[in-house]
Amino acid sequence: MGSTVIDIPDGEGVVPGSKKKKKKVGDICCQFPIDLFFKEMKSNKHMTRKVIHSIKVGVALVFVSLLYLLEPLYKQIGENAMWAIMTVVVVFEFFAGATLSKGINRGIGTVLGGGLGCLAAILAQAVGAAATYTRQFPNVKKKFDYGAMIFILTFSLVVVSGLRAEQVLEIARDRLSTIAMGFAICLFISLLVFPIWASDELHDSLVARFEDLAVSLEGFSNEYFGNVNEKEKSSFNFSSKCKSVLHSKTKDESLVNFASWEPWHAKFGFCYPWGIYLKLGEDLRDLATTILSLKGCLKSPTQPTESNTYRQPVKEPCEAIVASLAWTLRELGESIKKMKICGSEDTILPKLKTVRQELSQIPGPSTFGTNDLERTDGLGLATFMYSMVEMVEKMEELAKHVEQLGQLGGFS
Repeated sequence: MGSTVIDIPDGEGVVPGSKKKKKKVGDICCQFPIDLFFKEMKSNKHMTRKVIHSIKVGVALVFVSLLYLLEPLYKQIGENAMWAIMTVVVVFEFFAGATLSKGINRGIGTVLGGGLGCLAAILAQAVGAAATYTRQFPNVKKKFDYGAMIFILTFSLVVVSGLRAEQVLEIARDRLSTIAMGFAICLFISLLVFPIWASDELHDSLVARFEDLAVSLEGFSNEYFGNVNEKEKSSFNFSSKCKSVLHSKTKDESLVNFASWEPWHAKFGFCYPWGIYLKLGEDLRDLATTILSLKGCLKSPTQPTESNTYRQPVKEPCEAIVASLAWTLRELGESIKKMKICGSEDTILPKLKTVRQELSQIPGPSTFGTNDLERTDGLGLATFMYSMVEMVEKMEELAKHVEQLGQLGGFS
């Protein structure tokens, strides 16, 4: 097949179609993807971290492969070098805490499984069943599920092998030493070469959710009170950010588990209160649920129209209240980001108390008369006001947990 030729302008006034600047598709395919790749690398932090992780895994595999490739090392270790390679493949994870967790679990599981396999061949079924049962406990499953699985595997292999005790001990020793070598290489590269900390990912993602909810709340207010046109409505969907917050539970639990395994680094010391991040995540998801429920106010037939006499009297005070709530969210997020005490008792909680008082002073449907209260428009407005009060209560709880994190986490 012949090469297809397309016109590429050089940016200096060359007319498209000029033969001087025509390039082959093959040349473009070789140049553009590389340029786009590096451009994407600069703009996308997560992609950069993925590339770094891939390189680190490759380097670790090169180092551990030397146990096979170098003759002196191979003579000492032999075929057991395969366990070191398998350890790197299985243990090396994206986050440093995950690597450390898996490596320690694998080592503990191998030692306990091999040791008990040598001593308790007769009790094979009972011990295997007991180990399997312990995997069902939530605390064990959360942190040591992988170690329990390795324990059962090693125990079963040793028991079923039928080898004499001295051979079993020799195999267990060789296997453990090669696993230790592979784990040491993983640990060195993961912790010391451009480490990717699960704690940083958890911290940053939590802070970003405060801003997402603040933007969502402001977006709803603008849309509800008619401050945006149809084009702006279609370009911004405030519910999408709330949904991303709602789907964060699994990610939070995994990152908290990995972060709890990580050693002291940068701003996170030993015994950092990672458990409070789970409480904060729950608070933010509750808040996102309330904000998301307001979406029904935009399309519900029970809601007053923009020109209705119900919405106009409450527009200005409600917009001020939404602005205060958005400010509160940003202040709490900034406190966690900079690791500084937010002083919720002095600033945040009094501010929310003022917002609660302002909500109670907003004219309700009852002020327009009994007949009006019976109308569906009045019921819709009452639903909206109730949601705002509920949001204030949840923010008070959120502020208390942020204050607790500051005290236990040693915020300045």
